[in-house]
Amino acid sequence: MAYNNSQISVSIEAGQDLSAKQFFFVTVAADGQVDPTGDGAMATGVLLNDPDAAGKPGEVCIFGMTRVEAGGTVAAGAAVASDAAGNAVTAATGDVILGTAITGGADGEVITILFNPR
Repeated sequence: MAYNNSQISVSIEAGQDLSAKQFFFVTVAADGQVDPTGDGAMATGVLLNDPDAAGKPGEVCIFGMTRVEAGGTVAAGAAVASDAAGNAVTAATGDVILGTAITGGADGEVITILFNPR
């Protein structure tokens, strides 16, 4: 079971329709709005709500325990990174580590991570 606990979140405008991207990694783009994070890239945080148009407020967890959707099988304790869609996957060589999985899960499941990019 995934959960949130002791997190810091901020409101940042969505750069596009993110209604299908709740619990995905997001990154602030050059226009100051958040978009899904790319493969292995640094994320600003995890989108906690589902804004349905550009310019609408997105609630973004920028540190702490949060839920994120897995893009493959992730084991508890694994270092996680973003895949091309912004899902959490087990970090590979060269990926920016975005945190540690607290609960594990399979592709499409929502897991808990400690979001702590490094």
